[in-house]
Amino acid sequence: QVQLVESGGGLVAPGGSLRLTCVASGFWFENFGMNWFRQAPGKGLEWVAGIANGGVSRYYEDSVKGRFTISRDNEKNTLYLQMESLRPEDTAMYFCAKVDGYTWSKRIDRKGQGTQVIVSS
Repeated sequence: QVQLVESGGGLVAPGGSLRLTCVASGFWFENFGMNWFRQAPGKGLEWVAGIANGGVSRYYEDSVKGRFTISRDNEKNTLYLQMESLRPEDTAMYFCAKVDGYTWSKRIDRKGQGTQVIVSS
């Protein structure tokens, strides 16, 4: 079955960096687009970034453009999110998600349990 396991979250000061990792299993990873979502306390799920199956096409929510970079290693079945210049408003639980379908979209087929990111001094 599809499994997505995130790691790399933690407490970081404003302006700092973190790299999130999502290890995928149970499906043909290289065939599917992937996304990162986040959910801040008391708020709904927010799409953050996406990447098509080949890794060339990448998409970003406006507030993270220029600060976050999504990437993938299809040999390792792993998705990444490099986060730079972190702000307190980036504080959230971050989830990776498999796209529902072969064409990239924000539709979620499965998502992981999440990794917590806290940006605070």
